[in-house]
Amino acid sequence: MCDNTIRRVCHAHGGAGRGWQRTDPAAARAFRAAAGDVELETDGTAVNTPEGWREMRLSIFAKRPRGAPGADPPPPRARVLTAGIRGCDRLGPHWRQQAARLGVADTADLTILADGAKWIWAQAEACLPGAAGVLDYYHAADRLGLAGRELFGETPAAAAWAARHRHTLLTAGGAKVLADLAAEGPGRAGALDYFRPHAGHLDYPGRRAAGRAIGSGLVEGACKQVIGRRLKQTGARWRVRRAERMASLCGLVYSDLWDCYWQCAA
Repeated sequence: MCDNTIRRVCHAHGGAGRGWQRTDPAAARAFRAAAGDVELETDGTAVNTPEGWREMRLSIFAKRPRGAPGADPPPPRARVLTAGIRGCDRLGPHWRQQAARLGVADTADLTILADGAKWIWAQAEACLPGAAGVLDYYHAADRLGLAGRELFGETPAAAAWAARHRHTLLTAGGAKVLADLAAEGPGRAGALDYFRPHAGHLDYPGRRAAGRAIGSGLVEGACKQVIGRRLKQTGARWRVRRAERMASLCGLVYSDLWDCYWQCAA
């Protein structure tokens, strides 16, 4: 498809696709019918605009069946991606509305998987009360690696220290890691400050035993391969409304709603 055709499709259907997802019951039908635990993953990626780089925030609702205890969970059976250049104070209400459209009647049935950004957890607490939270394990592991380097420099001792605490995090959980860090004494303040607000988001052993996800890889991959790959090409600069229209079309493809949208639009 040539660039001019892409622009015409984006102009004609980008906004319409977003409105369709918000209002047409057909857009939520497959998700509602799918089996599995409901997850919400969120993250952001920068998009170049005439006003400078702006953050486009992505949200993915997914339904994922459980896997075998201790094994990686299977891929989702349904997923719905939305994206927009919006302030974080608008995203929490968007999650609540999207959850209702997708048939999530009780937020206690929802798990939020995300990195440690404070705004995410503040919006989750305010707009999705009762939802379970999981700090993305790979961000947690990276933070332990950083703490090890702060303590011991770029040495084998730093790697061994981080590996020991990562093993504890996976096998014994966050409470044990927090206790161990506190008991080790000076120099652990940075890691403690990072993990303490997430004390309730660190039940990796319980999640793994239940065959459930402990990472936010879906949304991180979508930031790079779905939105970033299309909107962050070399030299690209987007008007905000056009970036959002293109992101809407990318979201339809990612959500397996492309054919459904065109059938409804015909």
